[in-house]
Amino acid sequence: MPRDRKAEVEAAQKDIDFTKNTYQVEFDTTMGKIVLELYPDVAPGHCKNIIGLTKIGFYDGIIFHRVIAGFMAQVGCPEGTGTGGPGYTIKQEFNNRLHEAGTLSMARTNDPNSAGSQLFLCLARTPHLDRQYTVFGKTADDQSLQVLLKIGAVPTARGDRPLNDVKITTGKVLVTPK
Repeated sequence: MPRDRKAEVEAAQKDIDFTKNTYQVEFDTTMGKIVLELYPDVAPGHCKNIIGLTKIGFYDGIIFHRVIAGFMAQVGCPEGTGTGGPGYTIKQEFNNRLHEAGTLSMARTNDPNSAGSQLFLCLARTPHLDRQYTVFGKTADDQSLQVLLKIGAVPTARGDRPLNDVKITTGKVLVTPK
């Protein structure tokens, strides 16, 4: 059973103020940096969740365990299998943002309220995901999108797992006063 990280995440979220600051998450991966712009206007709970998880170092060292060329790259399982999470779940915040190349969205099981720490980044427009998964951000610039697309092109083995591990070495939260 995964360790419940909820108390740590909630403590790390205490100073988040979307009215005063803009937040981005930067993942330094083994293939380059990906900066993610967040959408607290449509998914504040998901934005707070990724900020909290990033602040406690949850994503540091985690691999992209599932990459499907032309579709998405998934990361956020502490076991690297696609079955793990932070020991808690959050409620869905489906919205009208589209799943396009660079979109940050939350992975889940068949239960819409089962998301925790696993997220995916779209490699192309994927309309069948719209309003079925919570979009809560997007790559902040073309350089970040290019790194993501490079990850999306890695050779994979059975289960869509990259042949060579691609991982988030470190994550950090970037805060800009409004």
